[in-house]
Amino acid sequence: MELTAYLSFVLIAAVVVITPGSDTAVVLKNSLMSGRRGGVATAFGVTAAAAVQGVLTAAGLGILIAQSQPVLQTIRWIGVAYLTFLALQALRSAWKGQYTAQLRSTNAGARGFRQGFITNITNPAVLMFYLALFPQFMTPTMPFWALSVLALTLPLLGLAQQTLLALLVDSASKWLQRRRVRRALDTFTGLALGGLSLRVALQ
Repeated sequence: MELTAYLSFVLIAAVVVITPGSDTAVVLKNSLMSGRRGGVATAFGVTAAAAVQGVLTAAGLGILIAQSQPVLQTIRWIGVAYLTFLALQALRSAWKGQYTAQLRSTNAGARGFRQGFITNITNPAVLMFYLALFPQFMTPTMPFWALSVLALTLPLLGLAQQTLLALLVDSASKWLQRRRVRRALDTFTGLALGGLSLRVALQ
């Protein structure tokens, strides 16, 4: 794989990464609820899911999944249901307006990783991105290491962007944890997640 071709792939992947989506919304939500630990763990969960989808696509399984409509539709509707659940959680939190330190619990990391992984692994848009873009950069003689680099570029870029977001939110936690600000952010996050679930449902 030529360097110029790979740099083109990186540029396209970077544009995808900085475009807000369900993964960004979940990282923001958990950073607000659980601080740095929850936000960073969520970013790692998102990354793990994207890496799995990238490896599956590189191995050729992604095409089989995409061509199997029952499987793809099942994944899509699981994602819709989960995004809706997270949206309702955020909106309920905004409605109640009760914020305590107990949200930063010891299991925040595990919960954040789980939510990040499920949100991204059930997002068919990630798989479709790989399937649309990989063939333009793959060749029949491409070695496994080159395929691995392509498969892991998007997850690693996403990890950097989402970890930075979690750290920025945590650094501004004193201001963000004000009740009025927190309710506004929960409302925004809930509406964003709800809108994303609707968009996935209509795809």
